[in-house]
Amino acid sequence: MNSRFTMAAHIVAMLAKCSAKAEGPLTSEVMARSIQTNPVVVRRLLGDLARSGLIETKRGARGGVTLARGPETITLRDIYESVEEGELFGRHPVGPAPDCTIGPCVAEYLEGVFGRAEAALKKSLEGTTVAQMSEELEARFRALNPSLEQSG
Repeated sequence: MNSRFTMAAHIVAMLAKCSAKAEGPLTSEVMARSIQTNPVVVRRLLGDLARSGLIETKRGARGGVTLARGPETITLRDIYESVEEGELFGRHPVGPAPDCTIGPCVAEYLEGVFGRAEAALKKSLEGTTVAQMSEELEARFRALNPSLEQSG
C-alpha cells in the first residue's frame, strides 16, 4: 500500500469537517496545502473519489469539492477501495523457479496468509465511518489544544 489511502482519508476528513460546519466547498489547492503535496496529486485522488460517488465537484468561482454522501454512510473501506489499486501485498513477480522444491509451497502458503490479512484490513476499515473518524479527530484536537476549546 502506498500513501494514496492516507491522503484520500485526509481529504475526506477535511470535507466532513467543512460539511459539519457548513463552510462550503474546498478547493484542491487548499487540500494540497494541508496534505503538503501538489494539487495535481489531490486532483487525481479527487477523480477516484468522485468516480466512486463519495465526493462531488463543482467548477467555477464558487466551485470546489464537497461530500456526495453523509459522513455516517462513508466507511474507510469505501475510501480505500476508491483509491487503492491491486493487491495489498506484492506477489513474486515471475513465480518460483520450476525446479525449486519449496517455491510452490511457499507461494501457496503466503496466498493464504495474504488473503487473511487483506480480509482483516478491509473488515477493520469497514467498521469505521467518516463521521466516527471525524469525531475522534476532533476529540484528539481538543485534547491537544485545550485553550482553543475555551475560546471557541
